[in-house]
Amino acid sequence: MTDQVHDMVRERYAATANQAASGSGACCGPEHGIGAGLYSALEREALPDAAVLASLGCGNPTAVADLREGERVLDLGSGGGIDVLLSAKRVGPTGRAFGLDMTDKMLALARRNAAEAGAGNVEFLKGHIEAIPLPGDSIDVVISNCVVNLAADKPAVFREIARVLRPGGRIGITDIVAEDSLSPDERAERGSYVGCIAGALSFAEFASGLRDAGLTGTSLTPTHQVADGMHSVIVKATKPATLSAPAPVDAAEIAMVSACGCGSGGCC
Repeated sequence: MTDQVHDMVRERYAATANQAASGSGACCGPEHGIGAGLYSALEREALPDAAVLASLGCGNPTAVADLREGERVLDLGSGGGIDVLLSAKRVGPTGRAFGLDMTDKMLALARRNAAEAGAGNVEFLKGHIEAIPLPGDSIDVVISNCVVNLAADKPAVFREIARVLRPGGRIGITDIVAEDSLSPDERAERGSYVGCIAGALSFAEFASGLRDAGLTGTSLTPTHQVADGMHSVIVKATKPATLSAPAPVDAAEIAMVSACGCGSGGCC
């Protein structure tokens, strides 16, 4: 099943890389509340066109990760590199931004975009987010944009995030999450796996997965609805300076605030 999911996602995003490289862009526009339209005009203007066209995310993680000068940032499922390039600007020349992707065509596009942008503090790595090819305790901030829902083994993703984060490190993730009342079958009825819907976790599942991996201070805050009972959310959590046994998930930590906008479909 894991290989099947990887192949399905890789095929979809290789096609997207080809579209972006040719200048035709991805299949969703700003009118859906998903993709490049979630970045400010100033951010888009500072990036190569192909990096913007390849954006299929459901949010803007660099806007919520509170990146600082000198930090080391890792973007899971970095695609055409839009979030890596924005992160590189925020951490400055003393920091470093890493992008991890499993699709050769996306990696080639991202490296081309980085060269065009003149970004010298970026590095793109090939691999799966379930097995991050970086040493433990080496990253200050992990970001991700609508990718966790595509993972074949989500508990492994959470464990890997906790492993590579330095003590005191944090995450700033945007992802698609289902309301707790929706069963996996009901989520699948609302969209495909590669459309970032069928593979989405529920609010409780996402929060407990992070807590089981040893992360604390978990919050999931919806920003807009993408399908009936499905929301784009901002996910935050921290790796404690001193690790302890994970505590039970407190429902009060899952911030179910009113959605600020509506869209339709998945992230691609």
